[in-house]
Amino acid sequence: MVREEGGASGADFLGRLKKFEGRAAATAGVGKDLVNEPMIRHWCEAMGDTHAAYTGPDAIAPPTMLQAWTMGGLSGHGDGTGRATAYDELFELLDGAGYASVVATDCEQEYVRDLRPGDRVSYDAVIETVSERKTTKLGTGHFVTTRMDVLANGELAGTHRFRILKYAPAHRSSPAAGQRPADRAVRPRPVRPRPVVNRDNAGFWAGVAEHRLLIQRCGDCAELRFPWLPGCHACGSARWDTVEASGAGTVFSFVVMHHPPFPAFDPPYAVGLIELAEGVRIVSNVVGVAADEVRIGMPVSLEFVRVDAELELPLFRAEAV
Repeated sequence: MVREEGGASGADFLGRLKKFEGRAAATAGVGKDLVNEPMIRHWCEAMGDTHAAYTGPDAIAPPTMLQAWTMGGLSGHGDGTGRATAYDELFELLDGAGYASVVATDCEQEYVRDLRPGDRVSYDAVIETVSERKTTKLGTGHFVTTRMDVLANGELAGTHRFRILKYAPAHRSSPAAGQRPADRAVRPRPVRPRPVVNRDNAGFWAGVAEHRLLIQRCGDCAELRFPWLPGCHACGSARWDTVEASGAGTVFSFVVMHHPPFPAFDPPYAVGLIELAEGVRIVSNVVGVAADEVRIGMPVSLEFVRVDAELELPLFRAEAV
């Protein structure tokens, strides 16, 4: 039960939350390991990233590994660094007000310099913002944003912002005792989450509206890339055009979702990483077979499926073998 109310008491509670802004979440933390080639190799293998910049005598770490070097693992940091008391105090305050559930919502990273094998990583973190009370489909709560400044040998290497929602789950009423299913009011089916459309990927969704699956192609080195990005990951060029995918592909990897349940999805269902014939990969649902029948290497073909009145998505239908 949420104990925070509107009016003066709500304003008072928000004021207490806002006092945490600017307080340290971690101070003088030190990464457990120096930046090293084995971790870089494992990361690249897991991500399927074969860029030459991450191998050889002048190798750098992939920029997206920024946070990896700060993590304490299952055993934590043990040296007294890591999360400061302010973070725990903020969570206790939110928990006490009924916002006991938590979900990560997004992160943002900014890169200042390359990390190279042998660099010693340290970090400081601050509670940057605590939002006003927000109501989402999950429930009502407050967004907490933490900013971590990551340093290499004492020099700023990048910034990592991590945002969570501390919330009270939305109430879902249960049928009254003895009420038969036929007596329950028929509720409209929840709609699927909407994709985020921005200036970097608007062209992709415009293609979907025309039943075309478009892949970006670098205007300088002709490297294909997906998902859409503002610049080429191979040569850095900002010039690009598109090619239309044939629609043929295979299941490169997949998971079968059973839990937790999400509105508008009926578990079990298969989420596949599809390798297109053109060589790039896309995440989508695998349809046409039972979820437990999906297999790695299974051939699939593209089809555009209208999932509700306003949303059409590219899905992949398993083909008979």
